[in-house]
Amino acid sequence: MLTRALLLAAATFAFPATAQTVTPQRLTLDRIFASPALTGKVPRTAKLSPDGKLVTLLRNRPDDIERYDLWAIDPATGQARMLVDSKKVGSGAELSEAEKMQRERARLSGLKGIVAYDWAPDGQHILVPIDGDLYLADLAGTVRRLTDTKASELDGTVSEKGRFVSFVRDNRFHVLDLASLTDRAITPEGAATTSWGLAEFIAQEELSRFRGAWWAPDDSRIALTKVDESGVEVATRASIGADKTTTFEQRYPRAGTANAKVDLYLMNPDGSGMVKADLGSNPDVYLARVDWLPDASGLIVQRQSRDQKTLDLIRIDARTGAATPLLTDRSDMWINLNDDLKPLKDGSFLFSSERSGYRHLYRWTKGRITPLTSGPWVVDKLVGVDELAGTLFFTADRERSIDNGYYRLDYRRPGAKPVLLTKPQTSNDAVMDKSGRLALVTTNYPGQPAQVWLADGTGKRLAWVEENRIDATHPWAPFAAAQVTPTFGRLTAADGVTQLDYKLLKPALAPGQRAPVLVHVYGGPQAQDVTNEFVAPLDQYLVQQGYVVFAVGNRGQEGRGTAFQKPAYRALGGVEVADQLAGLAWLKQQGFVDPAKVAVFGWSYGGYMTLKLLQAAPHAYAAGIAVAPVVRWNLYDTHYSEHYMGDPRTGRAAYDKADALHDTAKIADPLLLMHGMADDNVLFQNSTEFMAKMQEEKIPFETMLYPGKTHAISGPNVSVFLYQTIERFLARNGVAPAPR
Repeated sequence: MLTRALLLAAATFAFPATAQTVTPQRLTLDRIFASPALTGKVPRTAKLSPDGKLVTLLRNRPDDIERYDLWAIDPATGQARMLVDSKKVGSGAELSEAEKMQRERARLSGLKGIVAYDWAPDGQHILVPIDGDLYLADLAGTVRRLTDTKASELDGTVSEKGRFVSFVRDNRFHVLDLASLTDRAITPEGAATTSWGLAEFIAQEELSRFRGAWWAPDDSRIALTKVDESGVEVATRASIGADKTTTFEQRYPRAGTANAKVDLYLMNPDGSGMVKADLGSNPDVYLARVDWLPDASGLIVQRQSRDQKTLDLIRIDARTGAATPLLTDRSDMWINLNDDLKPLKDGSFLFSSERSGYRHLYRWTKGRITPLTSGPWVVDKLVGVDELAGTLFFTADRERSIDNGYYRLDYRRPGAKPVLLTKPQTSNDAVMDKSGRLALVTTNYPGQPAQVWLADGTGKRLAWVEENRIDATHPWAPFAAAQVTPTFGRLTAADGVTQLDYKLLKPALAPGQRAPVLVHVYGGPQAQDVTNEFVAPLDQYLVQQGYVVFAVGNRGQEGRGTAFQKPAYRALGGVEVADQLAGLAWLKQQGFVDPAKVAVFGWSYGGYMTLKLLQAAPHAYAAGIAVAPVVRWNLYDTHYSEHYMGDPRTGRAAYDKADALHDTAKIADPLLLMHGMADDNVLFQNSTEFMAKMQEEKIPFETMLYPGKTHAISGPNVSVFLYQTIERFLARNGVAPAPR
């Protein structure tokens, strides 16, 4: 999935009296990317222990913003303690290329220390992978090493009953008995292109399926994938570093080429009783999701067609692998995958679908489908279910398209009204324990960076996990008083009818003074550019420099239903560009904007949009910055490109029209092109093809390349350098604000 590197706008904080006396300081790029983080203690991967008595999370170190340790918090007392110190555990060994690529897929490539962990179901132990090996920590902080090999152990998981730890080593699936600490490979050796129990590239990058193995609830069986990549095209990827260039033979399924062949097998923990699941006669499909039934008698598989217009839900028998169809969802454009399927103990299950034109929740009972939510709003995700109480919990933009509230609903009463459990006009995310009675809720909004709190089933806050209150000791305190409040509103799209959300930040200006603008664009259909959230301080820094900061959510994006997305189907770079230009026209009419000094900046899909905007409207923007842009959609992977553009083998004309290469001659404005030279997501080839085309056409542009950096181009010093480069580029081209 193309990363959403859009820089969001900053906001004014409701600030406690104790902090009012802090003398406001001006932000600097060095401080923004230094430790501790200005956003305060924002945990990663917060989880509830199986008994709900502890909250665990990854917390970065005060002196190293990129290194994370494992912490535990007792919600009853608020006491926090470090469970595993990443500097005291681990070998410091170099990660394998396979693990590096997994981290890149999970957007963890810039992090150090502990980046993932897994609770044992007994609630007394936590599995922690570090430096390619597996460790088991107890609640006293004692850490036991489980593996010690040169090869990496990937995807370590504790079985549901806690008897086993499973992992993948050298493409074979291993099961380790925790009682004896002995492990055995339970799958056969195969070719180098065959792996067991791992999610393939497409599953990780596009399907948001990061696992290839699933334990039954009673530990009786394991479902795991067998992935054969022999038919996938080999791309020679060069990772160009500062001191050397390393080439990798990467199986990369470009649009219109063969995907990996993925089969699903079921077996006992010792490898016996192996059967192949019946996924149908067509092997060219996507194994999207796998969920065990509560009684371990079988599992529900979600199978998506290659054209992504059909999603089948199939019951697979745990012992025989036999398939029984349950339901089918169809679309005339594309089907967006989700993690909302929840099998219930009574044999029914909950799921979400966009069949009404908006993503809503449904209940399947013996073939009968009952709508649980409805209306012109979008469910974001099903958070959890309390089967004893008959309630479910979800997040959605029910109140406003830019918000994301946390709701409770009685699923036994069709037509029941959802109850909002969080404050209106906030953005929320949540995870629950398996009982559906406790939730970790993360709340933020323009007046508050992310806060994490423990809630009961009524939404009552039981305890703070990370209050992250802006007091005099908070890292943001010296800068908060100078904040600027974002303005949200709507403007008319290029069709003259549709209303688009926008977000704007404006510096303090003298009467009649006009300011330059930096427009942030992503525009991609799997994102939402305008949301009511607290954001990183970078945009506030830009406002302090004298820039207006602006973003508009074009048609084609998520969050407003299928009719809002459909105009982008098989026409990427069309309606998004038209709507961004409509936003630009509106922007230039504002009295505080200097219409001759509007620059556009985008990363990944946003980089693609920057190129398309400069091509579509010469001299409309004063300058453009494109970071890691896609330039040809048939260079990008099958699931993403074909999701929106169809198969290039049967629709090449649409691909040619959508690419950012055929109109390069129209670019007449200053352009800065930036790319990481070890990018394995949007391959560096995208930029080299673009550079060669521009050079052949004798069109001037500027370039900044980053040796050894991947798609994120991250790191405190490198990040400072990147934005200083952008500032200097804008200043050279007359887009800089007047001295303040």
